[in-house]
Amino acid sequence: MTHEPAQDAAPAAPAAHAEPGAPAQHVSTAISAPHAEPAQGAAPALSAPDADRAPRGDAEPEVSLWGGRFTAGPSPALAALSASTHFDWRLAKVDIAGSRAHARVLRAAGLLTDAELASMLQGLDRLDEAVETGVFAPIPADEDVHTALERGLLDILGPDLGGKLRAGRSRNDQIATLVRMYLREAARAIVGGIAELADALIAQASAHPDAPMPGRTHMQHAQPVLLAHHLLAHVWPLLRDVDRLRDWDQRAARSPYGSGALAGTSLGLDPEAVARELGFDGPVENSIDGTAARDVVAEFSFVAAMIGVDLSRLAEEVIVWATAEFAFVTLDDAYSTGSSIMPQKKNPDIAELTRGKAGRLIGDLTGLLATLKGLPLAYNRDLQEDKEPVFDAVDTLGLLLPALAGMMRTMTFHTDRLAALAPQGFSLATDVAEWLVRAGVPFRDAHAAAGRAVRVAEERGVELWDLTDEDFAGIDARLATGVRNSLVGDGGVKSLGVLPPGVRDGPGEDGGSRTGTGSPADTPPGTWRDALGSAPSVRDVLSVAGSIASRDAIGGTAPRRVAEQLASAQDAVAAARAWAE
Repeated sequence: MTHEPAQDAAPAAPAAHAEPGAPAQHVSTAISAPHAEPAQGAAPALSAPDADRAPRGDAEPEVSLWGGRFTAGPSPALAALSASTHFDWRLAKVDIAGSRAHARVLRAAGLLTDAELASMLQGLDRLDEAVETGVFAPIPADEDVHTALERGLLDILGPDLGGKLRAGRSRNDQIATLVRMYLREAARAIVGGIAELADALIAQASAHPDAPMPGRTHMQHAQPVLLAHHLLAHVWPLLRDVDRLRDWDQRAARSPYGSGALAGTSLGLDPEAVARELGFDGPVENSIDGTAARDVVAEFSFVAAMIGVDLSRLAEEVIVWATAEFAFVTLDDAYSTGSSIMPQKKNPDIAELTRGKAGRLIGDLTGLLATLKGLPLAYNRDLQEDKEPVFDAVDTLGLLLPALAGMMRTMTFHTDRLAALAPQGFSLATDVAEWLVRAGVPFRDAHAAAGRAVRVAEERGVELWDLTDEDFAGIDARLATGVRNSLVGDGGVKSLGVLPPGVRDGPGEDGGSRTGTGSPADTPPGTWRDALGSAPSVRDVLSVAGSIASRDAIGGTAPRRVAEQLASAQDAVAAARAWAE
């Protein structure tokens, strides 16, 4: 920011903005809106400065915010390198909002009269309208968003009044404030997008409350789980991302305005008044830190990258689920693409692009951190490079979140296929081991016995439930009838949930006692007891429903625990949406 740009610098590309919103009520970074190209047409020129008219899009003469000590302008190469309106024009709305607040503290300090303040605010409103409609846009000679907007304001108000606005502020404290304003609003838009995706996942979980599926570790069959439980395992990381953004916002809610170039201002301005008007909790505590620090940008970039990673993990599963080999899901046509040569193809492009763009978000963070790592205090021009990565992160999430939400909401799950695969791969082996543990067998021995059962079944090419009673007895005597008898003797049968014939239990729901018949009908519905057999044997645990319902500790995959999770997740999403709005 030390040279006048040449005439051949690249034209700017401003972002389109939605209606104003929190926190500062000045600009919205709606994540689904793409950034529009600037309008290059000029409004008709008037003969004299007038706060009631719009600025000309190509207003002359060229404006520079520096240059008195130089005898010549910059070289074309330097001007091209220095130009930033092609990415920082999206800050125009918050820049103008900051100028309004700054004008008011200039008046409070006696540096503007009431009439001058009124005219200046009117001129800023006209400039804001011209930016919003595209009548005013950067030209190649504008070095940055600040230069372009000053050119527009001077065209409206003239140099005598328009030139007073720069008193007591630097582009250093301006840009540090504007980026915070923009990102705070972007955070709310991103949280809104996360809430939509979380709602889509929750809706699918609610639609399939009892559907089992194969749970996996190392991409191998592990244990049966509920589909709803699995889907919610993607919701909770997203909700933690929301927590990270809300926590970040507390640190971002400090305004650097009033820090000047680095040392503050001698003009009696009130940084706290500016901070309040712009929606901050207060001014920064240190003016050097306020202009030089970009940890607030880096932290936002980290959260964006973390969101990308969480989205990518979901996307990877969808890609696998949609293959013919898995056949867990069918994607809606509106959220799939085809092939230019293979007529049969139905490709999960949204998921694949999500997986790819997660790497882009990680790259944005990595590049930003590399830029920041060696900078001395205070401001350095390197900090111009903080905006493009984080703006790219905002735009990328703005594309991904609505696309993923739509894909997940319209996806069809093949629950019969999921249920058929849930017990495959010896996924009930842990249940066999835990059956022995409940009989008093040390887990070390129980684990070994269950493992031998798996080996026998694998060698025969069958599943565990295909083994005979004689097979189990040959593998380990404790898997035979004697174990059942010992269970009856030590009360272990109750832990299996089914009372064998003749065994009496304590009072039932009607106050009476129960006498076991060896049938799950004796036991309360909705528990793992429903899935058990007619006698307390190892076969009693060789069922998917029994395996799932037995895992009923908090956070487990048992139906009642998943129902609890659903309710908690819905509450958390509602709170996230309320904060975003």
